[in-house]
Amino acid sequence: MITLQIEHQVRDFDMWRRAFDSDPLGRAASGVRSFRISRPLDQQDYVMLEMDFDTQAAAVDFLGRLQNDTWKTGVTAPALVGEPSTRIIETVAIENVAAPERELR
Repeated sequence: MITLQIEHQVRDFDMWRRAFDSDPLGRAASGVRSFRISRPLDQQDYVMLEMDFDTQAAAVDFLGRLQNDTWKTGVTAPALVGEPSTRIIETVAIENVAAPERELR
């Protein structure tokens, strides 16, 4: 799995979320399989986003469209503060480390 990670400060999280939810680039049609939105507990004006793709090419293409079509002129531009930090990563392992439930007798 290939993941596009994006981090950036926002003026207002609710404004950013409305813009994100409007899906101006068509995430599903662009190859996004799933996404996760996170933010630090002590920093409500900071967003961390991870979007999963099947291929590196799809992630690179989507990032380019974000940079050129959305962040500079698109609907999310007013919500952003500064330049987003981005990277494309590859998942190499996923393990479940939760202990199995014990049987009660």
